[in-house]
Amino acid sequence: MAENKELKLAYDYIENTNTNIFLTGKAGTGKTTFLHRLRQESLKRMIVVAPTGVAAINAGGVTIHSFFQLGFSPILPDEEYQNKAKNAPENRLRKNKIDIIKSLDLLVIDEISMVRADLLDGIDSVLRHYRSSKLPFGGVQLLMIGDLQQLPPVVKQEEWSILSRFYETEFFFSSRALKKSPHICIELKHIYRQTDESFIRILNEIRNNQLSDASRRRLNANYKPDFDPDDKDAYITLSTHNRKAEEINEIKLEKLETDKKSFTASIDGQFPDYSFPTLEELELKKGAQVMFVKNDSQSAKRYYNGKIGVITFMNKDSISVKCEGDEDVIEVEKETWQNIKFNINEESKEIEEEVIGSFTQFPLKLAWAITIHKSQGLTFEKAIIDAASAFAHGQVYVALSRCKSLEGMVLKTRINPQGIICDSSVASFNKAMQENPPKQEDLYKAKRDYQLSLLKELFDMDLVYHYCYRLNKVFEAYPTTSQGDCKEKLKAVINQIKSELVKVGQQFANQLFHMFGDSANLENDKLFQERLHKACQYFIPKLELYILEPVHESYFDTDNQALEKTVKELRLQIVELTRVKLACMLYCQHGFVLKDFLELKAKEHLKTISFKRMPKQEDYSAVVDYPELFKQLKDWRYAKADALNTGVASIISLKVMVQICNSLPQNKMALKKIKGMGSKKIDEFGLELLKLVDAFKKENNLSQAPDIFSSAQTETPKKVSSKEQSFQMFKEGKSIPVIAAMRDLTRSTIEEHLTYYVGINALPVSSFVEDEKLDNIMAYFDTHEVHALNDAKRDLGKDVSMSDLRFVLAHWENVKDQKTN
Repeated sequence: MAENKELKLAYDYIENTNTNIFLTGKAGTGKTTFLHRLRQESLKRMIVVAPTGVAAINAGGVTIHSFFQLGFSPILPDEEYQNKAKNAPENRLRKNKIDIIKSLDLLVIDEISMVRADLLDGIDSVLRHYRSSKLPFGGVQLLMIGDLQQLPPVVKQEEWSILSRFYETEFFFSSRALKKSPHICIELKHIYRQTDESFIRILNEIRNNQLSDASRRRLNANYKPDFDPDDKDAYITLSTHNRKAEEINEIKLEKLETDKKSFTASIDGQFPDYSFPTLEELELKKGAQVMFVKNDSQSAKRYYNGKIGVITFMNKDSISVKCEGDEDVIEVEKETWQNIKFNINEESKEIEEEVIGSFTQFPLKLAWAITIHKSQGLTFEKAIIDAASAFAHGQVYVALSRCKSLEGMVLKTRINPQGIICDSSVASFNKAMQENPPKQEDLYKAKRDYQLSLLKELFDMDLVYHYCYRLNKVFEAYPTTSQGDCKEKLKAVINQIKSELVKVGQQFANQLFHMFGDSANLENDKLFQERLHKACQYFIPKLELYILEPVHESYFDTDNQALEKTVKELRLQIVELTRVKLACMLYCQHGFVLKDFLELKAKEHLKTISFKRMPKQEDYSAVVDYPELFKQLKDWRYAKADALNTGVASIISLKVMVQICNSLPQNKMALKKIKGMGSKKIDEFGLELLKLVDAFKKENNLSQAPDIFSSAQTETPKKVSSKEQSFQMFKEGKSIPVIAAMRDLTRSTIEEHLTYYVGINALPVSSFVEDEKLDNIMAYFDTHEVHALNDAKRDLGKDVSMSDLRFVLAHWENVKDQKTN
């Protein structure tokens, strides 16, 4: 990948360090080409994102907002705001994205000049949250590609009034997270687009806001306000505003006396209109000036993105275009653009691209005129520049730098200093960047520091201890509401985790930096490998004994749903962190090689974690007087929950069961004295519980209970819920309309009742939705973040009803839960 020294330096930094990189360069220096080659050759696990749909499609990536679930409004770097935003339902990521984030090495952000500082901090917040890391960007390396002299972020005045309280500028380099992380700037110097040295010098002066009078006079020598080229000369007008460009194209097209033909794009799957590379309905005429909007996919490479030509022939399958300077006419066929998403391959555990939609159309658009904004990244032989209304930083530079030479440029308005808008903060940033380029010796140090930082993280037990300490405190706060040996096992080793893992880990990490901070090559350093081997031998058995044994290889059970959720989350955090460390140490026992270490670490993050279930014959003698009765009560509770299609905790709690076993209530008055047994529970389950207790007492020759069944005749029959009535009637063979009529309820109410039973797998979804329709809707839910069914209804069309969507959503969520569990 050694095209030039800057590109080689950038590639070496990417492959061998975790330093964040801003890769920049003037228009035409090969930034986009570097990205495409990097995606093919890099060994790091990477994804590509961009701020806009079109930029993402062109870069072979996805938009920042869609991948990280970030909104378009200002993202405040306020801790309370960040916590609320992360926990909002619309911002929660699916497991697939979380897995990608956890195993990611490199995040590439294309067109970084258009990324706001707060958006970059939003990315940082998501990465730190899901990677459980305090490091900027969660320890993921960033490659930010773009040119600050080109188009800036879009920030409305009302947005800046909020953001200005937190940020010095709207540009990405004002990001708080970026300022906290080591980063370098690599500027590509060799220009592939222009070869005219005097023109290159003028463009540099504009970039640096230092346009000399002599250069301005040379530019203005091309000022021709009344210039009206012949269509065969293939000039394109670059305008500041979209409406003006459209107007020029419409007028020119109408002037042609040839027949107009329409070409409709073929759209398959998911391809949002904001990502369309050209018009969905393309209207063209013979003689129209057009621009190619894609590089030729054929080996001949007959055209490139931005090449101008004239249509000479059209039919429904082909368009012929003649370009100035070409001997042959180009027979243009339809091209396909792909919309992708990133997935984890379940077998290889590699990050892969999945095509979720495509857009097929002739790769053309009318090109008598185009906006300066849309010309970014393109090259033109001949251009008419109308920048009189330049209103944003970088517009004049972008327009002028689209041209290959001064000879092919015509100015509709004179260039004056007031029209060249250059942001002073960008100029200062660029000046500092040019004065402090990275050196080769900086790369050697960054390589070594990266490897040492990976090992410091490996032996850093602070976060593991933090979660263990929190879990222990949770157990202490709920001493009687759970069962199992997890809490006792953890309590017994919590002090050893701190003294024998945390403290020793800190000492070893400090020793590594002290002893090997100047090592030329850690992978070949024999003493380093020996020290690493001994450290792994010390830590491996202690990780298994002090953490995995009490936290993973143990039992826990509770009816308190909030407690269960908290404990499960903490156990997952502890086990995942520990398991990754253990796998990496087992590898490092036999030697450390960076590439292999990173690959193993990433794949270990993707393994699923499950916990042991409470054994059926658990000994409850420590908490209850009659363990056998406790087991009978648990069995009864599970059976009752199954019969009522509900959770066990909604029947009676573990705490209530313990009290029943210890007090052996003989009547309803005794039941009322049990904390947690209210009147409703007694009405629903009291008689059955008293029968269980009485039978147990008789079987074990305990004191004879009085006759508690005399009131059985006065017991009111168990009330059946409304949805359960609908469920029973449907199981009897009655249709939804019949049930609604018999029960004097609306059809939608009956559907709502039955949807519940589809969601708990008590009714098959195929009873309500046809197979083909079911497959389509399931596929949609698999590939979309669904926040409102109205959106799904709109996307899937009139053949799919809202009731179809509700039934399938219930089924889809049940399938997803089963896979997760």
